[in-house]
Amino acid sequence: MTTYDLIAVGRACIDLNAVEYNRPMEETETFSKYVGGSPANIAIGASKLGLSCGFIGKIPDDQHGRFISNYMSEVGIDTSQMAIDKNGHKSGLAFTEILSPSECSILMYRDDVADLYLEPSEVDEEYIKQAKMLVVSGTGLAQSPSREAVLKSVALARKNNVKVVFELDYRPYTWKNAEEVSVYYSIVAEQSDVVIGTRDEFNMLENVTEGNNDKTVAYLFQHEPELIVIKHGVEGSYAYTKEGETFRGKAYKSNVLKTFGAGDSYAAAFLYALSKGKTIQEALQYGSASAAIVVSKHSSSEAMPTVEQIEALMEEQSN
Repeated sequence: MTTYDLIAVGRACIDLNAVEYNRPMEETETFSKYVGGSPANIAIGASKLGLSCGFIGKIPDDQHGRFISNYMSEVGIDTSQMAIDKNGHKSGLAFTEILSPSECSILMYRDDVADLYLEPSEVDEEYIKQAKMLVVSGTGLAQSPSREAVLKSVALARKNNVKVVFELDYRPYTWKNAEEVSVYYSIVAEQSDVVIGTRDEFNMLENVTEGNNDKTVAYLFQHEPELIVIKHGVEGSYAYTKEGETFRGKAYKSNVLKTFGAGDSYAAAFLYALSKGKTIQEALQYGSASAAIVVSKHSSSEAMPTVEQIEALMEEQSN
């Protein structure tokens, strides 16, 4: 029955990345267009690594919607479950500013966007049954009806023994307050098999200011999760198993151009490695190496690396 290694659910939108580096956005005149959005980027990254991927989401019935669908199809993703919005909602737009490698910002247009209008009725159980794992991201929980569509997809995955991966993907836009974030993040995290996020994102999940990894894993391991990955930027990342094992992955050196895109590329390569039978330790390194490559490139989706590129970086920095 299994057809897809991975099916992602949620937003696919447009990234407009500044071509002119080291300039504030008010002085920037030229941008390059790419597909963006965490679930879309994860599916794109995983597909470029050789996994069989599908996507459930909603795109507008316009030029941007066709750009998204066409690009994702071209990189090998099944787009048969991408619903077309017929009510005039548009793609989310993310304009990026690259002032310096450490000073990057995103100007986000997310009002009334098509991806947040994915209906529960547009989530098909027969499609989800064909996956080994379902990847959902936090942004899809920010607003109804997308919120209910994501919750339905998680319930269907659990019903059909499909592994649920929750990429926390916290973005402040469209959320009303921290309490709301914590409520819906907790609902999904407690039902997931794998939870991936930064330390700050886990703080949002727990609604705390200064979180602690030990307390985080103790809480989540009372529920469904079997594996939790907490990223700490340049300090590397940690993976915790329900059996009590802890793994640490180092961060790789990179000629950083911008900071965005790292999390999506990390998740794609980490899940690729796990799906190919790599150890958790190896999966952490694949994720870190992939992130290091993407932050050195101009785009996020277009820059998703190949297995050969990831392994070459790992070998180069193995000592």
